[in-house]
Amino acid sequence: MSFFDEISKLDIDKFKDVVESRTDADVERALSKDGALGVEDFAALISDNARKHYLKEMVLTSMQLTRKRFGRTLNMYVPLYLTNLCTNKCAYCGFSAMNKFERTVLTLDEIKEECEAIAKLGFQNILLVTGESSRRGGMDYFRQVLPIVKPYAAYLQMEVQPLDTEDYAELKTLGLDAVSVYQETYHQPTYKAVHLAGKKMDMRYRMETPERLGEAGIDKVGIGALLGLYDWRVDCCALALHVLYMREHYWKTRLSVSFPRLRPAAGGYEPHLPVSDAQLVQLIAAWRIFDHELDLTISTRESAQFRDMIMPYGITAISAQSSTEPGGYAHKGEHLEQWHVNDDRTVEQVVKALELNGLQAVFHDASTTYMPQSNSTSVTGVAAH
Repeated sequence: MSFFDEISKLDIDKFKDVVESRTDADVERALSKDGALGVEDFAALISDNARKHYLKEMVLTSMQLTRKRFGRTLNMYVPLYLTNLCTNKCAYCGFSAMNKFERTVLTLDEIKEECEAIAKLGFQNILLVTGESSRRGGMDYFRQVLPIVKPYAAYLQMEVQPLDTEDYAELKTLGLDAVSVYQETYHQPTYKAVHLAGKKMDMRYRMETPERLGEAGIDKVGIGALLGLYDWRVDCCALALHVLYMREHYWKTRLSVSFPRLRPAAGGYEPHLPVSDAQLVQLIAAWRIFDHELDLTISTRESAQFRDMIMPYGITAISAQSSTEPGGYAHKGEHLEQWHVNDDRTVEQVVKALELNGLQAVFHDASTTYMPQSNSTSVTGVAAH
């Protein structure tokens, strides 16, 4: 029985009442546990009571757990957009087939040019991103692309359309290390309402993708909900169930959770229930307390000021100087971006901000730390916010 089968038995809207009914005692109980938290504990940690009365304690606990497990390093990654071609019609996405603009698929020469530009920025952790089009951006394309990119990537990730288990196993032989596949929302009526055409309409196939990745032996799987598409409390509780399911059934697979808040994009979709900055801080701390081993990722969707504040709180991976358009590193501004970057600082500026928080930017692994050209040195303490 898959996770889709299990969650389909539940009325996940009831998670609203669970979250809203959590008392101070529930929050304190969750904070006092040493591992093995359940979904009701997670619900307590994302409740209004937790944010109003325990947020400082949650953040301090999250910081301590993160330093204990991950040290003071943050992994740096960069997205490389290969295409903006998509056959899906998703109401919230700039790449939606409903939006009329010139589509592009990078050639192998253009991809190599992008990789050269990325290498100059220092990145060795590359995330390949595409729209979802199996005809021009599917396995035949990936079989050509990965051998081009892999020499530039010590760690190679993908965020593309869901594939079959045997496809992931084949891509692993070509150097694939990790895959991110976000459910967008676990709420079935909302999922149906915002996915209007294309293969993405098949909610079961998408939701079972992490299981196929586990079966294929992929090192790390990134999952998440698009915050603001539905009630974030409902989606995050469902996501917590998903994490627990993956931990039970695919314990060898590492997991990553991201926090994508809806950003302006072509099509003009407005978030159903936006997540505030304070709520996002709370979420980061809640996830770290819920699962000490999770990689927690934050992208350039967020502002520079906000990212600087939350870097020490529990985040383990961040992007910098990102482009969300195909060809955007070598030839910026020639194609439509998927969403507008909010933190447009250079790599050096982000690395400096990390240093001021007593953190180290890592572009490969713990033994390969990026060193900026300046003579600045890291402080030893974590800045208070």
